[in-house]
Amino acid sequence: MKPLQLLHPEITRQSLLQQAELIKGAWIGFRIAGLLLLLSGWKSTAVAKLLNLSRQSVIGWINKANRQGLSCLEDDARPGRPGQLNENVVQQLEEALARSPEEYGLSRFRWDGIVVVEFLKRRLDISLQPRQARNWLKKLGYVKKRPVHGYLQAPGHSVEGFRKGLKKKPVKSKTD
Repeated sequence: MKPLQLLHPEITRQSLLQQAELIKGAWIGFRIAGLLLLLSGWKSTAVAKLLNLSRQSVIGWINKANRQGLSCLEDDARPGRPGQLNENVVQQLEEALARSPEEYGLSRFRWDGIVVVEFLKRRLDISLQPRQARNWLKKLGYVKKRPVHGYLQAPGHSVEGFRKGLKKKPVKSKTD
């Protein structure tokens, strides 16, 4: 009997690793799987290659497991200041983004990083840099789109002909 194989085109090593990034706690499962492979005799290089990690990461897992035991599976606390945009703030920002900035007394007609900074400062007394605000806009699924200009007088298939018709004709001098 033939062994079962994964044949679906969506199931790849890369797509599964991307899902591990998205699913909270998935990396704990990776660590458990990696440590089980190591216990069954796999080399750290082979485990690293299988899980698409650096060999040094797997060696770090081994050292941490030897020091801490089962608590090595938990994620360590990340250094740095905690973010200011909690779930409540994100919800208020999403509600605001569904409307025009003008409704909030902001003198712009569309949202961008600077307008979000101003909104957060006025409404919620939160200070961010414009770059961080743009990162939040991107994280929430908003992208800055530039307006596309078209000619209202021309149908889609004859825009080029319309453009040629708009070009200036050479001005004849009086001496001609």
